[in-house]
Amino acid sequence: MAVVSAPLLAGLRIDATTLVGAVAILVGAVLVARAARLVLVALADRFVEQGAAIQLAIPLTKFLIYGVAAYSVLGPLFQLSQTQALAFSGVLGAALGLGLKDLLGNVVGGLVVVFETPYQVGDRIELGDYYGEVVDVGVRATRLQTPDDNLVAVPNYLALTESVANANAGSPEMLVVTELFVANDADAERARTIVEDAVYTSRHLAPERPVTVFVEANPRYRTIRAKAYVNDLDAQFAFESDVTRRALRQFDAEGIRTPPATLIGD
Repeated sequence: MAVVSAPLLAGLRIDATTLVGAVAILVGAVLVARAARLVLVALADRFVEQGAAIQLAIPLTKFLIYGVAAYSVLGPLFQLSQTQALAFSGVLGAALGLGLKDLLGNVVGGLVVVFETPYQVGDRIELGDYYGEVVDVGVRATRLQTPDDNLVAVPNYLALTESVANANAGSPEMLVVTELFVANDADAERARTIVEDAVYTSRHLAPERPVTVFVEANPRYRTIRAKAYVNDLDAQFAFESDVTRRALRQFDAEGIRTPPATLIGD
């Protein structure tokens, strides 16, 4: 470290003119960064469709402005040669890269979300261990409203490292899968018909969309799986509850046995 710093300190030049110039550059950088932010925010508000991309440009613009200011201050201050300036830039870049690794990862993830649009505001997605409605795509995180009405900030870098499941992909309708279980000795075909009737008579069902109800075998029970679209994204859990409640009531009325809860999932 002493070998690197000695020539830098030997060339250090501090006088009134240099200090005043450095302060002027730093103050100017702050003012330019604030002005750039105001302009970009105004553009984001005006061009709504590109608003998320413009918002993500704000920290990148500020980083560029402050980087140029730092170089402009340190160059005259240390009387850096071109070789020393390149070396210093490399060391500074590596230090910032390590220190801001997570932040930069989140910003890059946000850019990927904006330009590749694996999801958008209003979509129901599963990202990592989280599921909910996308309410905002920010610079560092995507905010989800969970089914429990919690607001969760999910780091954007997960969009690069985890699979993203999008339930509606911008559509006002969404496919919902409802599962019920019956014992192996039960009348599976009759159970399938009951579930199908419950689906078709649900007030949450989207009209003129396909409905599929089928039976899957399991060594200990059978699964009746229904796939149907709801007419409102907020009706997902209401639809599941409605179909399940009425189908189970009819199972009881017709003596169709269901397996013990301890068997399901084994």
